[in-house]
Amino acid sequence: MSSCLGLYIDTNYIKYAKVEREKDVVRVNAFGIRFYDDFKETIKQIIEETGSYKTPISINLSEEVYNYFYFFNLLSKKDLKKAVDTEFEVFCANKNYNKNALESRYILVQDVEDKEKIKAIHITANKAEINEKLKYFTENQISVITSLPVSITNLLASKPNENVLIVNIENKTTITKIVNKNINEVIKLEVGAKEFIDKISSKENSYAKAYEICKNTTIYTMEKEYTQEETTYLEDIMPVLYKIAEKTKKIIDKSSTPIDKVYITGLGSMINNIDLYFQEYLVNQKCELLRPYFIKESLKINIKDFMEVNSALSLAMQGVGKGIKEINFKKQTLSDSIPDILTKEIGSSQKNGKSGNGKFKTYADEPKKWLIRLTVGLAELCMMYIALTMILNSQMTVKLDEVNSVYENNKEQMVKAEVDLLKIKANTTKYVDMKNNLTSYSKNKTTQNEDKNVIPTLLSELMSAIPNGDISLTSIENTVDKEVSIEVQSSRYDLLGFFISEIKDGKILNNVTSSPGTSAEGKIKIVIKGELP
Repeated sequence: MSSCLGLYIDTNYIKYAKVEREKDVVRVNAFGIRFYDDFKETIKQIIEETGSYKTPISINLSEEVYNYFYFFNLLSKKDLKKAVDTEFEVFCANKNYNKNALESRYILVQDVEDKEKIKAIHITANKAEINEKLKYFTENQISVITSLPVSITNLLASKPNENVLIVNIENKTTITKIVNKNINEVIKLEVGAKEFIDKISSKENSYAKAYEICKNTTIYTMEKEYTQEETTYLEDIMPVLYKIAEKTKKIIDKSSTPIDKVYITGLGSMINNIDLYFQEYLVNQKCELLRPYFIKESLKINIKDFMEVNSALSLAMQGVGKGIKEINFKKQTLSDSIPDILTKEIGSSQKNGKSGNGKFKTYADEPKKWLIRLTVGLAELCMMYIALTMILNSQMTVKLDEVNSVYENNKEQMVKAEVDLLKIKANTTKYVDMKNNLTSYSKNKTTQNEDKNVIPTLLSELMSAIPNGDISLTSIENTVDKEVSIEVQSSRYDLLGFFISEIKDGKILNNVTSSPGTSAEGKIKIVIKGELP
C-alpha cells in the first residue's frame, strides 16, 4: 500500500489531501483547506494534523510555461529527445531566457490534426521558484513536484473517443483539453477566482470569510430579485465568471476536434449552480462539476467537500503512482531510489531463495554477494568517470580552438569599427540639429492630433467595450476639462459589472468610479465617471 499527502499551494491558501492506494482501491484519510499568513507554520500544522511526518508529499508547480513542438513520428525516441532539446534552445534564444535557470519536462502525444506528426507538450519552470518551495520541507520529504493542469486528469475516468475540457478555476484559471483520453493542450487564462476573492476580502477584512461567502453564494439562472447583500457580492463574482465562460466558449468554437463535455473544478466550483451558469453559454456541451472517480456517495460526508480539494487530491494521486510519471520536476536522488531497490532485491530473494529448513534467505546470510556487487559497482563507476573525463577533455580542446578563432576575428572587426566611429563623429553636429528640428515639429503635430481625435476615439472604444446583451448608454457628458460622465442602464448586474471592468482593464478612462445602481421599471441605472487618458 502506498500513501501520499497532496498539497496544492497558492497565494493565501493551501489545499491538502492524504490518500492511500492499494491496486485499484483508493482511500482518502484527511483533507481540507487552510488560509495562511505564516506559510512554514501552516505546512507544519497540516503535517501534524494528518500524521504525515514520514509520508511522501506531492506539490504543484507555479507560473510554469507550456509550449508545443511538432515532429514526424518516424523519429526514434533518442532523436525525439534531441529534437525537443533543440527546439527548447531556440525558444530560449528567441525569448532571451537563460536555459540553465530553467527546469523542463515534456509529454509526447499524437497530433490530432496531422496523423504523421507527434506533438511534444513542453513544460518549463523556474529552478529558483522550485528551490524556494523545497526549503520549507525536510530532506526527501517531497517526492513529486508536478503540473496541476496535467495531474488534474488523475481524477477523471474518461471514456474512449470522448473529448473533454477541465476548467480549473483557482486564483488563476487553467483549461486542460483531453482528446481520446490523452492530454492535448493546456491553456492558461489571466482571469481567475483571485479577482473576486480579493474584492470581497477587502470588504470583509478576511480572506477566509470571503471564501465562505463565495461558498454560500448561489447563482440563479432564472430571473430572480436578489437581496442587497447578494447584489453586493454578485457584482464582484459575475463579471469574472462571464469572462471565463466566454473564453471557454471561444476555445470550444476554435477546436478542430468536437468537445463533448466540460468539467468545472477548483476554487470557483464552490459557488452553487456554477455548472448551470456555464451550461447557459455552452449549449452543445454537457457541463458538470468534476467528481473524483474513486469517491462514492456517502451520508457522512458531502461529495462537494471532496470536490473542494480536487487540486490536492489530484496531486496526491500522482504521488501514489497515478498519471504521467515523466512530469515530475523533483530530481531523484540516490536516497529516493534506495527503498525501491531494496524492495525489489528482497522480494526477488524471498521468491527464489530458500534455506534447508524452509525459511527464506536474507542478505545477512550472504555477505560475500554484497561485497562482490559493491566491488563491481565501484569498478563500473571508475570506468564511467575515466570515459567521461576523456570525452570532456576532447570537447574542451575543440571549444578552445573555436574561442581563439573568434577572438582573432573580433580583433579585426574592432579595428574596422574604430575607423567607422571616427567618420560618424565628424557628422554628429549636423545630425543633432536635424533631430532637434524634427522632434519639435513632431511634438506640435502630435498635440494637435490628440486634441482633434480624443472624442471620436472615446466613442469608438466605448462601443467595442459594450458586451452583448441588454445594455445601453443613455448619455455621455464631458463635464469639466477631461472628466467624462456616462449614464448606462441594463436589466442585468453582470453585464454592467463586465462593462465597468472593460473600461478599467482597457484603460478607456482613468480613475473610473461608478454610482450605486438604481432600479426602475425593470432596469438598473448607474453613472460611470472617469478622466480621458
